[in-house]
Formats: sequence, C-alpha cells, structure tokens
Amino acid sequence: MADAKPKLLIVEDDEGLQAQLKWAYDDYDVVIAGNRDQALAALRSEEPAVVTLDLGLPPDPDGTSEGFAVLDAIMEMKPDTKVVVASGHGARESALQAIERGAYDFYQKPVDIEELGLIVGRAFKLANIESENRRLAGKVGEDKTVLGTMITAAPEMAKVARTIERVAPTNVSVMLLGASGTGKELLAKGLHEASDRRSGAFIAINCAAIPENLLESELFGHEKGAFTGAVKTTEGKIELADGGTLFLDEVGDIPLPLQVKLLRFLQERVIERIGGRKAIPVDTRIVCATHQNLEAMIGEGTFREDLFYRLAEVVVKIPSLSERPGDGVLLAKHFLARFSAEMNPQVKGFAPDALAAIDSWNWPGNVRELENRVKRAVIMADGKLVNAEDLDLGEGEEGDDLALNLKRAREEADRRMIRKALARSQGNISSTAKLLGISRPTLYDLLKQYDLQAS
Repeated sequence: MADAKPKLLIVEDDEGLQAQLKWAYDDYDVVIAGNRDQALAALRSEEPAVVTLDLGLPPDPDGTSEGFAVLDAIMEMKPDTKVVVASGHGARESALQAIERGAYDFYQKPVDIEELGLIVGRAFKLANIESENRRLAGKVGEDKTVLGTMITAAPEMAKVARTIERVAPTNVSVMLLGASGTGKELLAKGLHEASDRRSGAFIAINCAAIPENLLESELFGHEKGAFTGAVKTTEGKIELADGGTLFLDEVGDIPLPLQVKLLRFLQERVIERIGGRKAIPVDTRIVCATHQNLEAMIGEGTFREDLFYRLAEVVVKIPSLSERPGDGVLLAKHFLARFSAEMNPQVKGFAPDALAAIDSWNWPGNVRELENRVKRAVIMADGKLVNAEDLDLGEGEEGDDLALNLKRAREEADRRMIRKALARSQGNISSTAKLLGISRPTLYDLLKQYDLQAS
C-alpha cells in the first residue's frame, strides 16, 4: 500500500486561486478552507502539518485582522503546525507580526507557485523532523532502559546491566570501574533497587570530595566530645546505610590509615565511632567505584591489596560513551526533552547536523559532558531545533591509534555505523538502509554477517 500523502491545508477565499493551488500541489493531500470557521474545522479533523494562510480573509478581505485571528487560533490549538502566511498588505510589517505570532514563513502576493512550493516543501521537512524527534524522545524512556532508569541501546551496556542484575540479590561487594561521567552512581542505584535491600537506604559518598581529616568522621561517625566541635553524637555513612547500600565513589582516594579501618569493617562487620569504645554491628553492603588504576596503586603502595580484594569481589567495567555506538543520540534526545520542558519549551528536537555532530564526537567527558552540552544547546537555541553550532563541539578529531589489520578495521567501522544508523532510525530497516546509502537486502546481509539485531 502506498504511503498516504501529507495533508496541506490552504486557507484562501479566492476560488480561482484555490483551484490553481490544488492543481499545482498534487504531491500533497490538499484541503481547502475559505474562512475562519472552515479553517479551524479542517485543522481539527484533518490535522495538517502545514497550512498556507492568506491574511486577507472575509469579513476583512482588504485587511489582515481576520487572517491574524486565524493564525492565533491555529497556534493555540496546534502550535506545532507550520503556517506559511501570505499577504499583499503592508508586507514587511505583516511579515514581522506573523513571525512573532508563531508563523513558520511569509511570502508576498501575488502568488508564485514555484516559490511557494519550495517554502511548503521545507515546512513539511521540518515538520517531519520535529515529529520524528518527538516520537523518538517518547520511545527513549519506554524501550531503551535497563535497571529501571539507565538509557541505552548498546550491547556493551546491556551486558553490564545483566551482570549487575545477577549480583544484585547477593551480598557480595561490587566494584565499578570506568571513566568519570559514565554513570557509575546510576548503576550503583540500579544495583540497590534490584537487590533485597531496596527498602533500606542508599547512601552515596564521594571520597575525593571530602578532606582527609573529615573523611573518617563522615564514614564512621563520632561520639560527643571526641574532638573540638563534636557537640553531639553523629552516625557515620556506614551506620546510616545499615540494612541498605553504601556507595563509595572514588574509593582510590581513601588515605591508607583509613583503609585499615574500612578493611576491619568489611572483615568483621562492626564499626567504632571516633571517640567511642563500643563495637557497633552494621549490616551494610558496600558498592564502590573509581576511575583510577587500583592495581597500579597497589604496586606503588598507596592502596592496600587486601582491601582491594575485599571490595572487588565482583568487578564491573563500564564502557565509555564513545564505546557505545548509538547511545549518544538516545541520551541526547532524553536530555533535550527534559531540559526543554524546564528551560526553553520552544525547542522540539535536533536538526540533522546536530545529530551528526553528536554521533561523530568522541565525548571525552562521557555522559556528563553530553548532558551539559545538550543543556547549553537548549538554552542557546533560537529556533525549534537545536543545531550543531548550539552544541559548540568544534571539529571532530581522528583517533591516534591506527588498526593494522585492515579487514578487522573495516568490519569494526561497519558495525559502528550500522549500529548508529539503527539507533537513529529506531530499528526501522528501510530508514536505516537509506541513512547508510545501501539497499535493504544488503543491510539484511550485513546484519546477518555481523550478528546484529534490528531492534
């Protein structure tokens, strides 16, 4: 079955021009309206993506008041509609006023069929992009989440999620290894929520953000009068997480003397507050994370080997965003939907050049960098679509390492491009093949050859 033609509403009271426009634009399903009531009725029933609107409508055919009233009504009823306004009255003033009221574009009568056709064509392309952005933004949260909240379509992250789901019901200590900004705390929360401890507290502490002389008190608590300023007894994070999970971020920054005390807790499951003499039993599960090379630190004598093996009963390595083809676009759409609602509601999605820039950027700061770039772009965007300039990414850089095996390098490049295209098109085979510039049979062959899934 052939695809239905896109609907174009023409609001024009001149019957001769109505017929001329309907004949000229046979690529569209043209709906004609001659006045305000007909136009708004057609908008409700047909829901056209694009409208051409003559400002000179009855009962004010020689003015613009009725046309602007129709424009205002369209913007109120269906603000995503692309309205192309026409007028022969005070063209410059009318054009400025129309754009301020939400019109997509303006042209001056008399009508040039070819010129108007180009404007209408561009309007439909923009409407399709915005519609696809809204559809994908809606699907991101529904279809591409793991561990309840983490958004991904990458097999690498799906493998990480499966590992965490398997170890969650146990009480083993888990170490998350990955670069800064890869989502270690989000994964730790997911582990907690998937465990039998979900009804207990999830307590997170960044060991690198607390001065050494305060970190012991933060972790183990202190008794009243234990030191100057200790005006009351305070429970530490380990104690507060009793029955739940304690997430130690940047565990490699814990000083050696405190590592000894942490090791004793992991061995005996009891703590002593600073200034206290009573052993307090605590049932807290430890999940830790770091971007540092702890094995190298063990060799240098700055991290205890026995503590490492207590903390690293299960080690989970988290891939960087650049190692997760397609996830950049999925996450960017998710962030855009959130930030546009908070900061700039007119922004509806990404322009094609912005999507290409997101795909090609290496993201050294990982998901945190992507989130910040999208937030900036939403704030800076002037129109409805974020473009590449709004992201302010600069020029992409080539990798420093060259693969010596050309066959393997080409296969890896093919895999990455196919997965990015699948992510961009939400698994639609026809759209993916079109993005890649290949036929559908060729795409099917490549999917089979590389053992890739379309969804």
